[in-house]
Amino acid sequence: MLSAIKAFFDEKLANPAPCENQVASKSQLACAALFIEVMKADHELDDREKSELVSLLRTSLQIKEADIKELMRLAQEEADQATSLYHFTRLINDEYSYSQKFQLVQDMWQIAFSDEQIDKYEEHLIRKVSDLIYISHTDFIKAKIIAREN
Repeated sequence: MLSAIKAFFDEKLANPAPCENQVASKSQLACAALFIEVMKADHELDDREKSELVSLLRTSLQIKEADIKELMRLAQEEADQATSLYHFTRLINDEYSYSQKFQLVQDMWQIAFSDEQIDKYEEHLIRKVSDLIYISHTDFIKAKIIAREN
């Protein structure tokens, strides 16, 4: 697991603030980590992927700007470290409905498509996450097609 990102999540979640000041739920932070992993999967930091990541963090997850910057900084530092997806996918399985999981996979595809090329490592990561969150293969393909058309 990316230790700095995990530490960031633990710090933000250890002392929950009142609802209006809370950074994000555990499942939102897990999704943010998965978005970062897709961005890093092809080992190339493309500005279009970064832009799409920030956009999804703002719109899909409603993460505050200050926290987006911190997550981006941590992701840069941890680019080459190995990770376990279990911690993140377990949270998603516990808290998300099937339609929310489908939207997550679609958002991951949007990041992958943002640089106009799908790397085999990006596809592998998205497929692995889809399997871990119990998305059917049919819906995995549907999410890919929807994201490609956007």
